[in-house]
Amino acid sequence: MANREGSKVTVPCIFCGTWNRVDMARMSARPKCGDCGRPILLDRPIKLTDETFSRVIAEAEVPVVVDFYADWCGPCKAMAPVLDDFAHARAGAVLVAKVDTDRNQVTASRFEIRSIPTLILFEGGTEVGRELGAIPRQRLDQMVDRPTPASS
Repeated sequence: MANREGSKVTVPCIFCGTWNRVDMARMSARPKCGDCGRPILLDRPIKLTDETFSRVIAEAEVPVVVDFYADWCGPCKAMAPVLDDFAHARAGAVLVAKVDTDRNQVTASRFEIRSIPTLILFEGGTEVGRELGAIPRQRLDQMVDRPTPASS
């Protein structure tokens, strides 16, 4: 999958909380936080919160797959290694994020999450796909690679 028009994402540093604009096309350069200098690891799912969710989704120039999950959920635990593998394989082209629905109820409610895991695909800040339950890697690839409808 080729990167679309842009390939930048804005994410908070997991160590210091500073917001960083990262060019996903330059993942091999191993981006670091502009404030604390620690690595920004986007080859694995990043955790989002009620406070960080909207900005990350709105400013992402690449597709974002968000896993709405809970720590106690068996199917969510089964989905975790699939998402880890997907994030690693698609690093630079897709951002993979996770939202703990128990700790981030405002965001879970906003997207009417009624069962977990729920995977939502965002492009240009808009929801463009949704899958309920644990899905195989092939279905996750299909969700992201589906043809984009022509603009009207």
